[in-house]
Amino acid sequence: MKNFALIGAAGYIAPRHLKAIKDTNNNLIAALDKFDSVGVMDSYFPNADFFVEFERFDRHIEKLKRNQDINLDYVSICTPNYLHDSHIRMALRRGADAICEKPIVLNPWNIDALIAIEKESQGNIHTILQLRLHEAIIQLKNKVDLANKKGKYDIDLTYITSRGKWYDISWKGDESKSGGIATNIGVHFYDMLSWVFGNVQENVVHLREKNKAAGYLEFENARVRWFLSIDEEDLPKEVKEKNQRTFRSISIDDEELEFSEGFTELHTKSYQKILLNEGFGLEEVRSSIEIVHAIRNQEIVQLGEKHPFVSG
Repeated sequence: MKNFALIGAAGYIAPRHLKAIKDTNNNLIAALDKFDSVGVMDSYFPNADFFVEFERFDRHIEKLKRNQDINLDYVSICTPNYLHDSHIRMALRRGADAICEKPIVLNPWNIDALIAIEKESQGNIHTILQLRLHEAIIQLKNKVDLANKKGKYDIDLTYITSRGKWYDISWKGDESKSGGIATNIGVHFYDMLSWVFGNVQENVVHLREKNKAAGYLEFENARVRWFLSIDEEDLPKEVKEKNQRTFRSISIDDEELEFSEGFTELHTKSYQKILLNEGFGLEEVRSSIEIVHAIRNQEIVQLGEKHPFVSG
């Protein structure tokens, strides 16, 4: 049984990490969040110590080590994106491994800095790339690898997940903290695409607003038109009529990829891999971080293949 700490216990994604720690028969000894709405912990680790101040959390971890010989093995990080690298460094200083939600960092050079720190440390850095563990995505990758297709696949990626007014007020609405819309809700798709279809060869941005973005990505084996939005007005008519607030579609050569199911256990699968030292490390996230950094910073152009939601 390994000892875990969790930073960001009040966040949206934290329950999946709590469940993964529980499902892999490990123990949460301490949790931290500046917000105290963490009643979900009762369902998993009611005896874990909880703190709203980092200094007291850090002191508690030190006291457990000095006074009770209880060492920290892993720190799970579910905090706002811009704090990830700082909390990873904290985990490594404690001699623990870090398990960090995506995006692990906001900029490619942050990866280089963490690689240097990891080499100097006893601990390792792992990230959650759960789509790589989704059965439908694994089958897709196997199909692409075996197909040896002469031409490239034509893909339309559309992801609209409606968000209310709270989104702009939260850290997610601040690009300096979240990395913007493409980073916050799109990075796992870009990772999946680069994992399945190879290295990026072209990255063009056609639209970049606070609540939506669109562009064109070309990989070794695929041409991708993508559209991401948190604006419910972008939902297709048939989705609105059903009073649904999310629309997710990946069309590959005009054939829909069905992967709406099978998400509930992916964090547990991620933890199982990490505990076997088979998790995803820093170099494996580089491509997706380079993609979102470029989307965030390069000029918007009107040329090239546009997603139907933009060209229409």
